[in-house]
Amino acid sequence: MTTVGKFALADLEKTNHLLSNIKVTVESAFYGNNVKMIPDLAFAYNLAKQSPNVTVTDLPVAHTEDLGLPADARVLVSNDGKVFGRTAQARRILGQPGIDNNYYAGILREAVFTGQKKTFYHGQAVVGLSKDFSVKAHLLLAEGYENNLYSWLLNFQIFTPEAKELYEQSPALNEDDLYIYANPDWSHPDFPNGLALFDPVHNVAAILGLRYFGELKKATLTLAWATAHRNGFVACHGGMKQYDLGDKKFTMAAFGLSGSGKSTITLAESKQDFPVKILHDDAFIISEKTGATTALEPSYFDKTQDYPATSSAIDYFLTVQNVGVTLDDTGRKVIVTEDIRNGNGRTVKSRYLTPNRVDFLPEKIDAVFWIMKDDALPPVVKINDPDLATVFGVTLATKRSTAENVIGQNLDQLVMEPFANPFRSYPLGEDYQTFKELFAQGVDCYILNTGFFNGNKVTPQHTLGAIDLIIQGKADFVDFGPIEKLEYLPIEGHPVDFSDKEYLNKIKQRLVDRLAFINEKSTEKEGYDALPKEVNEQMENLILDLAQKLAD
Repeated sequence: MTTVGKFALADLEKTNHLLSNIKVTVESAFYGNNVKMIPDLAFAYNLAKQSPNVTVTDLPVAHTEDLGLPADARVLVSNDGKVFGRTAQARRILGQPGIDNNYYAGILREAVFTGQKKTFYHGQAVVGLSKDFSVKAHLLLAEGYENNLYSWLLNFQIFTPEAKELYEQSPALNEDDLYIYANPDWSHPDFPNGLALFDPVHNVAAILGLRYFGELKKATLTLAWATAHRNGFVACHGGMKQYDLGDKKFTMAAFGLSGSGKSTITLAESKQDFPVKILHDDAFIISEKTGATTALEPSYFDKTQDYPATSSAIDYFLTVQNVGVTLDDTGRKVIVTEDIRNGNGRTVKSRYLTPNRVDFLPEKIDAVFWIMKDDALPPVVKINDPDLATVFGVTLATKRSTAENVIGQNLDQLVMEPFANPFRSYPLGEDYQTFKELFAQGVDCYILNTGFFNGNKVTPQHTLGAIDLIIQGKADFVDFGPIEKLEYLPIEGHPVDFSDKEYLNKIKQRLVDRLAFINEKSTEKEGYDALPKEVNEQMENLILDLAQKLAD
């Protein structure tokens, strides 16, 4: 629960630490004569339904009464143009080295001024779905993008009387509400790829010249994660689930970028038919004090290509972006789920997709799984050292996906994204310490390679089968020959040959790549993301040990 935004005038001076020129510029825009408030979800649906850039399909929405939608609500489709993913190059975070606050404040003032000629819609939601953590968020979005506004209110929890009650029961934080200003029609010659401007300390963002709905979702989460981080929580871009084994429970988190298999791993049922509770597949936080976890969103935002046209999951689609529409054999307008029109067709799905969905898990986490696409690693590796577990989290190796508008990069190139979270708005070293503490408290750590190993694809069946063995304590790990404190799980079809020097050299090269990444983090942005010396030392020692084994 945030506490500012409803202070008495006499208390204004007490809140000055929560104000900035960026924050005041954005929040002021919410109160203009050109702003229309969205009272409820039904209103937002009807607004989107009538928008010129929306296609109303003949696919009915399930659980309309539970969601607060009209009984005859249909799945709505809106499509963007050339760009259909997030644009990392557009992000600017105030407070980081090289980011001139005064320059961007001027850009923002001009953007808000010119935007006053347009109608904007104001939607309100809560982020954080438990009494442990709940903050209020505001979105101001330009007319013409009603489906994105509706999707945002579906993706997060619209501010209903029930949400208000939860929000008021959560701890009061010395924070302001989250404010996001968005005008996709904005343009500026200095920002051909748009501008996503963040002042995370003051809980405010401006998303300019960017149409993709995912920009609004991740902007909101960027601010919410930063708020949670400042208030005693570990910010997590990943999936969380819990297995009920009868005599005990097993709670696990899977961290990976979009397209890594994170949602597949999180939403899958147990092959052994153990009851499963799903917290979320994308965004949650862990209390540093109690270890309990809270989901930040009620809905899911996933790729449509994962679901064939006959999939029952389509019954739970609410809005869809960047997909085709066609007529079925009865003349109904239906969606083309495959990525034919473009890559990264996306849908907002309701929480009712998973009947075993929960918003809060009081039990402490048992295991973390880093999802990677590093072909030097077998399908499943266990790390038996808290420091090393954190180091591999810092150097989580994977590949970009079509969820991102990648400029000047190869999608097949192996990249490293610390803790699979490109939305961090505070120094990386702070995340390093919070995750290290998790592992020091006894949380187990595994690496799941969901890419290729020895030229063979690691299938979801391999990964999910291995997880089932791990949660039951039946996984027979063996020593990972060249590196102490690592073990791997033998899996049929993916043999590991430590006598193969070519393979050992590949492992060594991946470690060298990780060390180079760590060193790069220590020097870029004037050392803003520098890591403790122990991180370098861990990786250097691994490389030296492996070099010695190769020399023997």
